[in-house]
Amino acid sequence: MVRFTQSCARRTSTMINQNANQILPTPVRLGADERFTGKGITIALADSGYYPIADLTQPTNRIRAWVDATESPARVLRFARDEAPTWPGYDDNAARHWHGLMTSTVAAGNGFLSGGEYRGVASDADIVLIRVMGEGGGIPNENIVRALKWIRASAEDYNIRVVSLSVSGDPYKKLLGNPIDEAVKALVQQHIVVAVAAGNDGVRRLTPPATAPDALTIGGIDDHNSFDPDEVELWHSNYGVSERKLPKPELVAPSIHIAAPLLPNSETAARAQDAFSKNDTAYIRSQKLITPHYQQVEGTSFAAPIVAATVACMLQANPALTPFDVRRILIATATRVPDADDARQGAGALNAFAAVAAALAQKDRPDLITEKSPLIRNERVYFIYRDPRAKRVQLRGEWDNWQGTLDAQQIEYGVWVIEMPKPSSGFYAYRFLIDGTTWIDDPDNPTRRTNPYGEFDSVLVVS
Repeated sequence: MVRFTQSCARRTSTMINQNANQILPTPVRLGADERFTGKGITIALADSGYYPIADLTQPTNRIRAWVDATESPARVLRFARDEAPTWPGYDDNAARHWHGLMTSTVAAGNGFLSGGEYRGVASDADIVLIRVMGEGGGIPNENIVRALKWIRASAEDYNIRVVSLSVSGDPYKKLLGNPIDEAVKALVQQHIVVAVAAGNDGVRRLTPPATAPDALTIGGIDDHNSFDPDEVELWHSNYGVSERKLPKPELVAPSIHIAAPLLPNSETAARAQDAFSKNDTAYIRSQKLITPHYQQVEGTSFAAPIVAATVACMLQANPALTPFDVRRILIATATRVPDADDARQGAGALNAFAAVAAALAQKDRPDLITEKSPLIRNERVYFIYRDPRAKRVQLRGEWDNWQGTLDAQQIEYGVWVIEMPKPSSGFYAYRFLIDGTTWIDDPDNPTRRTNPYGEFDSVLVVS
């Protein structure tokens, strides 16, 4: 799921050779809020393999654990803050280490090898690294499932709030209820946000975990290494539907012109050092090198950890957010890609700054999980309906003479909320519409009156 690419942008680091491939650091191009860097949040990644790069271990180690999910049961090595983490085979220069090295640093690297220049959006987050690729090079579905189940069992121990999956399983003959998507669902039910790479072929085809209805499936954009929103266009990422026929992806994020470290002690790293020392412009450009330590990378494998890192910042800003809150905010704040197919872009391009701002703003929102409906607070009215079987919940009422329909957002499994401005003083009848077919009164509200159809309407009392 990884390709390498070239770009020509402004100078961003004193370490960059004047003939190198120069790009904007990811937080800069996203306009990320520098006050929030994922501190206190742990991101778990499942990938082919990893390396304990300085961007994750210096000046303080942030790798909480390395997990080998190719074994049953999974093998776990935990690490302390002052420890130099290592694990079996980390330094054997195997190609599988590079992909996970890149995805983990795109999410949470602090740019140590670039003086902080090429950091990830969540540069203070802790991480857990889970290997799912076997020695033979494949990633069986059972390894992905084992990784996801381990995360669920261990999330509390490590404060795992976000999962980034830049892996693809094999297609299941029966998509509905497949083990990978069910394991993702179990994580979301445990208040863990899951971001998944859509794939890079530009076709209408998704495979688990990108098909998981409860995951945030992330497609790609090419912003041409520019701040200009008019330069943004869709990248050739996959799209399709989930097992429940819900459209995917949910949103898109940068998939090209992204900085990631070279694998230390590899032949590529050695040749990069040599090329910069000799000012070998032709080699630097051909290999898309940015500095002696960083190279440009490409793929939705990096769009997913960028979104996961943004989610970590949202949770740092407002730890009370649920996965449903995160989904709603990301979709509501996304920026539409002009003249792009809706099926391929979902809600649009990630707006990291707006997403964190919205997360902060929601701190003033009451705890709607436990409140009774209707709730009037701070000039807003909240209607709350609880039904785990409902697929869609809507509301109509007398405040606009029953003309408009308000759609509810699911903020927790089976908990639906509709928010609107408080109307002027008075009495307003209202009803819920469930799945487009069934009208009911508000079960939480004892204030009711009969309607012309011989049924009950609930009544909102505004004083």
